Amino acid sequence: MNKPLHDVDFLRWTIAQAAALRRAGTMRINTPDPIDWEDVAEEIEALGRSERAALRSRIAVILEHLFKLALSPSRAPRRGWLRTLDTQRDAIRRLLDDSPSLRGEVAVLVTEELHHARKALTRSAARYAEPLPIDPASIAFSAEQVLDEDYPPVP
Repeated sequence: MNKPLHDVDFLRWTIAQAAALRRAGTMRINTPDPIDWEDVAEEIEALGRSERAALRSRIAVILEHLFKLALSPSRAPRRGWLRTLDTQRDAIRRLLDDSPSLRGEVAVLVTEELHHARKALTRSAARYAEPLPIDPASIAFSAEQVLDEDYPPVP
């Protein structure tokens, strides 16, 4: 039995539904109550964009914590940072299960969020007067590392 697109890939479903609504709007379909086809299509598209925004947010948190683990001399919060990585990666896995078409966005979003994560780490280190052993600009993380539940290796 084939599952409906809504259950297979939510993002693709939102794109398809928005396009269908726009086509319906051009056909001047009579309904008992007027339908604002364009605005309904935009709202459906916004649902899909929110999936991408959620992915971006979770990637940003992962990158920030990977930088902290790589550069912070602090030892006490490390277990918490590792737990955060697990939590965010689990959430990303569920998000990608619901919208597999977002997989193609991961590498792009990691690249876009690296700069912001470096800035967040630099601000945090300055706030707590923690010198960083090297410049965060000299470190990058790949999409594979961001999603890899075994990265970074724990000694």
